[in-house]
Amino acid sequence: MGVINVEGLDFTVADGKKILNKISFKIESGEFIALVGHNGAGKSSLIQHLNGLLKPERGKVSVTGLDPAVTRTSMMAKHIGFLFQNPDHQIFNITVIQEIMAGPKNSGLSPAEAEKKAKSVARTVGLSDKLEENPFALSRGDRQRLAFASVLAMNPEIMILDEPTTGLDFSESREIMEIIDRCNRQGTTIIMITHDMNMVLKYARRVLVLKAGSILADGPVHSVLRNGEILEEAGLLSPGIFQLAHFLKERGLDIQGWSVEELFEAMRKKLGV
Repeated sequence: MGVINVEGLDFTVADGKKILNKISFKIESGEFIALVGHNGAGKSSLIQHLNGLLKPERGKVSVTGLDPAVTRTSMMAKHIGFLFQNPDHQIFNITVIQEIMAGPKNSGLSPAEAEKKAKSVARTVGLSDKLEENPFALSRGDRQRLAFASVLAMNPEIMILDEPTTGLDFSESREIMEIIDRCNRQGTTIIMITHDMNMVLKYARRVLVLKAGSILADGPVHSVLRNGEILEEAGLLSPGIFQLAHFLKERGLDIQGWSVEELFEAMRKKLGV
């Protein structure tokens, strides 16, 4: 039994539109999964069933052995951390440090312990110099960092991240993704919603592709992202490195690589330089 189990999940909205259709999958502890699909594919509805914001019309959902539909939110929060695409939807305190401290305090840490934890996490995400600032005076990128810090401070077994690098520049995105990757390597299960296939290729180990509320593909990242037919059907672009390899192949240079470095090395060997 996985840390997350979904079996035959159906969900229909009030107007009768089918949003999720017989969704079934299992996620093992420690996996790093990218959940991808075009807008309206059902990604947000699916993850809202994992934290109990939505209840199944039919089917079963289990997270760390708990049924999110009937388990108290406070209990689920001890196991699963959720980062919204818009950080403003989960920021409620008047200073940065109070925002990061809120979760640990509510989970039972003393104010001193919660403050120590908050300062440590703030250093990790690069907010140490803004602890006393009003969150809504921060830049969009820093608010995203703050929302992520609040999730990180709870040390959840599972993190569900909805477009975690929204509002961040390339350097900031890489910093946050390296933190997420480190958490995963330390045992945290990661489910990441993103439209960035380059990010999926670099960090995820497995990809779930949704289309019109159904699972179109589920498999190792390299095999799924190499399947141009699946990506085209899902309305997704292939990673830039694959597009470059295809461009070179059309011009007579047939080389493959999973990164710029690998592609460059393959090109060097092919050309004998």
